[in-house]
Amino acid sequence: MDLFFSMGGDHGHSKMSLPDWRLWKTEGTPLEFTQKRLAARGLKDPWARNEAWRYAGGFARPVTLSEVLLKGFKWGFAAFTVALAIEYTFFPPKKGGH
Repeated sequence: MDLFFSMGGDHGHSKMSLPDWRLWKTEGTPLEFTQKRLAARGLKDPWARNEAWRYAGGFARPVTLSEVLLKGFKWGFAAFTVALAIEYTFFPPKKGGH
């Protein structure tokens, strides 16, 4: 047992469940095209199956520019509004002058 885990540092999260490696298939992914090109040269990529997860499930959907730019905007705007309200409540702007 690792020293880290024997000192109680795992907090019950030491068991990580990984999917079975035989579940991932390169068929129907861009990796299939790569495998065919390699096979034409007499080669094979034994690790291609380990990259197939990138083309399955939620990872297969392309990310749009609006998703990247607006991610967290709702919470950021709410935090800005709260900070602005606190600032104007406790530190009101001075009238007149610079």
